[in-house]
Amino acid sequence: MPEGKLIGCVRETTAPKTIWLFLHGNGGQASDRVYALPSFSNHDSVYILEYPGYGSRPGSPSMSSINKAATQAYEALRSKFPQVPVCIIGESIGSGPASFLAKNPLPPDKIVLILPFDTLANVAAVHYSYLPVKFLLQDNWDNVASLSDYKGQLEIFGARADTIVPIRHAWALADSKPSAIFHIIEGDHNDWANGLKVTIRYNN
Repeated sequence: MPEGKLIGCVRETTAPKTIWLFLHGNGGQASDRVYALPSFSNHDSVYILEYPGYGSRPGSPSMSSINKAATQAYEALRSKFPQVPVCIIGESIGSGPASFLAKNPLPPDKIVLILPFDTLANVAAVHYSYLPVKFLLQDNWDNVASLSDYKGQLEIFGARADTIVPIRHAWALADSKPSAIFHIIEGDHNDWANGLKVTIRYNN
């Protein structure tokens, strides 16, 4: 809560082994993401960021404002927990700001991307193939570029039947980082948390 402002939700544990900052997808708000908590260890603390303009947080959502909010939250957690690994999860569109944090001067110890894209423009082109999307899209997170120099642990999950962000985008992103661990899970875009398909851990 920088400056006493509510900027998301949290599940805190005593003496956490790992700190996770969760950057959620486009639909809903931070408080809707409790479905993800079973994927985490009970020994870890999970902070779910609310984006500007989402839920009760004031502001207007954009690539710039979300990147800024993610950076502020990440750096606040680094400052609060200097001796604990601080890691990032990016879900769907949240993979954009999650990958952006890879360029931070003190990058995350691990990044987990769930249903991510290679570039947002490439995904938009799938849904709007009759328009010159790359020229019309004002915000274009490029996860391939953001992660190009990242040296930390990187784990990627793509859903085999994803109709929102087809799995080929997650695969393309994984191919751009040979060190990444890539998992294929069953189901569509909103099914990833069902049945504990995804387990989120930091391996130190």
